Amino acid sequence: MDRPIGSWLLLLPCWWSTALAAIANDDPYPSPKLLVLFAIGAVAMRGAGCTWNDILDRKIDRQVARTRGRPIASGQVSVPAAFAFLVFQALVGLAVLLSLPHFAIVTGIASLGVVAVYPLMKRVTSVPQLILGIAFSWGALMGWASVMRTIADPALLLFAGSVLWVFAYDTIYAHQDKEDDAIVGVRSTALLFGRSTGLAVSLCYALVVFLFAAALMSVPVGPFAYLGLIGFAIHLWMQVRRLDIDNPELCLAVFKSNRDAGLILFAGLALDTLLPNTILPLLP
Repeated sequence: MDRPIGSWLLLLPCWWSTALAAIANDDPYPSPKLLVLFAIGAVAMRGAGCTWNDILDRKIDRQVARTRGRPIASGQVSVPAAFAFLVFQALVGLAVLLSLPHFAIVTGIASLGVVAVYPLMKRVTSVPQLILGIAFSWGALMGWASVMRTIADPALLLFAGSVLWVFAYDTIYAHQDKEDDAIVGVRSTALLFGRSTGLAVSLCYALVVFLFAAALMSVPVGPFAYLGLIGFAIHLWMQVRRLDIDNPELCLAVFKSNRDAGLILFAGLALDTLLPNTILPLLP
């Protein structure tokens, strides 16, 4: 709870998708019930994912400067206690899932395999950030599925763009640990791209904006959604401009700033449902 950025980044694709589906469904505003349920679910499932990751990575965490103080790695919490906490968080997530429509429940269950295997991927592939992208972007399908009871092109385009967004920002995040990762033998896109990280992140961010624009056009949406996307794109461009992969503190700050980028996009989508229904009827 003292590091909420992970919950925000898991939540934002859910909120984007919910708002985009509200526009497509001609709703007067994104469903407050869904927004709240996704917020609770994001906190619970992000916590469960962190607990599962810390259980599996406890030996590796002891060898990495940034992670050796984690509760399990440092011995503050036992593995059985961590499993009990994992079950509790998973049950909260299950309660949220069962509050959604049947089609969304099935869609959510389909993500569990990806969530379970992600912590192991850095042992076998140089692009574990891609698996994280799939897991963290599943909400882009969940919001649409909850409103529309189906999966359509706008949700798939939003999902694809979100995967690349996560892939890029987690590459930035991974540069904090690249020296330790190389020693321990853990793989990441930070080590894969090295000095080409800026170019790789720039290309990913450009594709993100393109895919999100395609998602908006396929609905279609109004001007406020596009203004939100423009603000989102400017924020991503500013991230690339200030990125310094040799400065761990800056890498963390740039990574965290993606919450603000995502909220800008959500604000545009939400305004696209709210303002036409409150302002346009007043116009002559």
